[in-house]
Amino acid sequence: MLDRFELTDGRVIGITTDNASSNYSMTRKLQSAYEASRIEWPALRNHIPCMAHVIQLAVGPFMNSLSVKGRTNSWEAHERDQQFGENESIDGGKSQRLRKEGNARINKVSAMKPGLAKIIEKV
Repeated sequence: MLDRFELTDGRVIGITTDNASSNYSMTRKLQSAYEASRIEWPALRNHIPCMAHVIQLAVGPFMNSLSVKGRTNSWEAHERDQQFGENESIDGGKSQRLRKEGNARINKVSAMKPGLAKIIEKV
């Protein structure tokens, strides 16, 4: 792939990935490939785990403890729901129901803000 995209000269500054172990293996292989060309590319410094993924991993169990469930729609269904307003539902009212459930979840989490602020202050 380095040859294909003409990246054999060490121009790759960093790589952002999720936390799958295969990505750590891949960056070590990339380091080895660059070392073979006498290019310094330390995998530990140049592999950047995706912060959004790290946050998701941390917040997921917390949200589960609140019985907050994530979106079960496919990406296409979500986009369709965004395109059609609440009054233009093309799925028999399912979009409206999902919006109401989503608002209830947001309200549930918002109600916890004062308690979370106190916890954060103590940390």
